[in-house]
Amino acid sequence: MMRRKDILGAAVLVTAVLLLVLGCGPRATPAAQAPAGEIVIGAIMDTTGPTSDVGKDYAAGIQDAIRWVNDHGGVNGKRIRLILNDYGYRIPEAITLYKRYRDVDKVVAVLGWGTGDTSALAPTVAKDQIPYISASYSGELTDPAKTPYNFFAASDYTTNARAALLAWYEEVWLKDERFKAEREAGKKPRIVMFYSFPTPYSNAPIKGLKEFAQMLGFEIGPDQDVPLTALDAKSQVLAAKEFNPHVIWHGNTTQSVVTAIRDAKALGLQADHLVNNWGYDENLIKLLGPQAEGVIGIAVCAFYGENVPGMDEVLEAARKYNPALKERLIRTVQAWANVKLLVEALKKADAAGQLNGPGIKAAIESFQNLNVGLGVPPLTYTPDDHRPTSQVRIYIVRNGKFELLKVVDLKEKFADQWPKWKGY
Repeated sequence: MMRRKDILGAAVLVTAVLLLVLGCGPRATPAAQAPAGEIVIGAIMDTTGPTSDVGKDYAAGIQDAIRWVNDHGGVNGKRIRLILNDYGYRIPEAITLYKRYRDVDKVVAVLGWGTGDTSALAPTVAKDQIPYISASYSGELTDPAKTPYNFFAASDYTTNARAALLAWYEEVWLKDERFKAEREAGKKPRIVMFYSFPTPYSNAPIKGLKEFAQMLGFEIGPDQDVPLTALDAKSQVLAAKEFNPHVIWHGNTTQSVVTAIRDAKALGLQADHLVNNWGYDENLIKLLGPQAEGVIGIAVCAFYGENVPGMDEVLEAARKYNPALKERLIRTVQAWANVKLLVEALKKADAAGQLNGPGIKAAIESFQNLNVGLGVPPLTYTPDDHRPTSQVRIYIVRNGKFELLKVVDLKEKFADQWPKWKGY
């Protein structure tokens, strides 16, 4: 039997290991006492909650990218102290973490995660003037008149959804022989939307997507509520089957999307599948196998390992800093894109002697066609519009691999509508 002292020692060791795994390192000292040349950044991640199927890889990417920056000159010679914590996709916990970062750690910016918590914190970060660069690409965060301190390095959810539907309409509905008879008979394409009703991320683009579907002449069937943690979606598939849709929109993360597509195939629902960016990754092909063929989805950057500028750094950092994590996803690349945006802003703000919230915000809003590599379209921000790009890359699974189907530029194609679409 272990002695009490040995048990206590083992407990301390286990706790330390867990803290390292979760990225919860030692607390940063307040800014007034921070070491010279140190920049404190907070990170609020989901590594244990209902979006951890994509969140764990994203959090690993954040850690890799910050370490890489520090090992390669930092921010004009200044090191970044990253304070990363898991919040389990619970909004109250995210708010608590943010307040601690603001009041105790004196962060100059935050790397955030979900739509619910990011939206809930938006008025507070605006008041505090702390830039919040999130993994939520919700359209409501793109109107600086309402959310002046929110940013991300990707096309927003509603732009993505519109682009995916347009790509399917132009490349499949108007061309595919399967629908020739219906087209010639003047039939309208039919769509049903699968997503988690109570989850802000999942329902963020639905209003805009429905308006766009009506604009294209779609018939819209009854929405189906699919939980983020769904392991069975048969009842939703059967309900959708009554409407007999030509295409289904999936608005959840990968595991739930896989469940819905698998059940749709099993129950004979003859519909194509459109998937939002957080449901479309390497695991979708891995988990669905041949059933993934023909699934169309959105990628806001290159897939992990693709031959694009900047990917060599991502791969080298993963090997160097986290070799135990063998299988990486596009989520790592998305994390790097947000870090690169923040770092470029930190460098510019620092060079201007304005390494603070307003200075970082001004730096981001000055970027015109910023190239962060990694397959991300050029990023442009203005004080009046935080939608960084109108270009969306739409992919289709063919022969077990992601193949580019079409690049859609909504601003170019719908110049009259684009200004009206800001903020939702």
